[in-house]
Amino acid sequence: MRKSRYGVPFWFDRFPAARRPDRPRHRGHLDTEVAVVGGGLTGCTVAWAFASAGVRVALFEADRLARGLGAVRSLGLLRQEPDADFCQLEAAFGRRAARHVWRETRRASLDFAAALRRLGVGADLASSDAVWFTRTPDHLERVQKELKARRDAGVTQDGSSWLSAAALKRETALAGLGGLKTRGLGALDPYRAAVGLARAAEAKGAAVFERSPVVRVRAGRKAVEIRTGGGTVRADKVVLATGYPTADFRALHRHFARVHTYVVLTDPLPAAMRREVGRRSAALRDTAEPAHALRWMREDRIMYAGADQPAVPDRARAKALVQRTGQLMYELSTHYPAISGLMPAWAWDAACAVTRDGLPCFGPHRNYPRHLFALGHGHHGAGLAFLAARLLLRHHLGAPDKGDELFAFSRIG
Repeated sequence: MRKSRYGVPFWFDRFPAARRPDRPRHRGHLDTEVAVVGGGLTGCTVAWAFASAGVRVALFEADRLARGLGAVRSLGLLRQEPDADFCQLEAAFGRRAARHVWRETRRASLDFAAALRRLGVGADLASSDAVWFTRTPDHLERVQKELKARRDAGVTQDGSSWLSAAALKRETALAGLGGLKTRGLGALDPYRAAVGLARAAEAKGAAVFERSPVVRVRAGRKAVEIRTGGGTVRADKVVLATGYPTADFRALHRHFARVHTYVVLTDPLPAAMRREVGRRSAALRDTAEPAHALRWMREDRIMYAGADQPAVPDRARAKALVQRTGQLMYELSTHYPAISGLMPAWAWDAACAVTRDGLPCFGPHRNYPRHLFALGHGHHGAGLAFLAARLLLRHHLGAPDKGDELFAFSRIG
């Protein structure tokens, strides 16, 4: 078994170096209709959506395209529900609003997968069942109430069902108290998806710049003036697709908590271990705080994420990575004792911004004219990139839908 690879996501290593995109730096002056700041999965999806609608768009990434700390480092799950429980959303906003959030989130994940297929983006799309389970008596009622609330509201997917402790054991080989099983979970390679969408955006006329940090954004009466590391940009609007507000927008920091989460991927499991870990047909998520998520990969590899903590400074990231991913492997072994002692083949960290209510902030802000934001994705997964692009395009075209305000800053003050 080879030595563990720390710090570099599996998604980056499996992409051939000769095929990695190499875009130019921004130099001089550029006039465009919309400038997108941030070249991660969301920024690339936004650029493609806007360019496909005939909008002149330019994307600016401070480092290399799709190699930041955001969704491109995630498990690559296309979850069909938001981070917040349906019960939480219903208590906060009412049943009708919660139902709208649920349906928009599900539709975005399904449409994202359909768009990638239509564009021929080779992002290793797959689908599976999903199981949300608990090992804690205090959380058993929570999961049962959640299933009832979804059924009462009519948002359960076909095949959603309750798993008793015995059924959970048969389905997943997990020793838990029960769980909620749903169908239709999507999964992909988030790096390949981002790179493919950037390429599709360029085919529609978008300009994509790497190693072009945006150092200042100022909105005037008629345009937005942007200064990059190599020049200036004048745009009608700017989209901030950075997940967490950049330094220019410190006033927005209070709405978000920045979190580091950690991911491990094992080598292929030996036959003796495979016999002890169940059917390997469903992605798993527990009710722990912070939660853990598990995805089965090809060759019977386990990808496991969790061990969240408040964002650590760069100087401490390497040490935190080793400690937290070691903790993850131990926690994984409490689910599957047969893998005790197994080391990760890859281990890396990711950053995400979370909001108090578990919903992202997509759209304008009253204090920032000519700005659109895609912030606070949390742990939802890749599907929110498509939802952000869809909502922001509607705002840009002056045709927001009823219900878009549920994803807006206005709901949180």
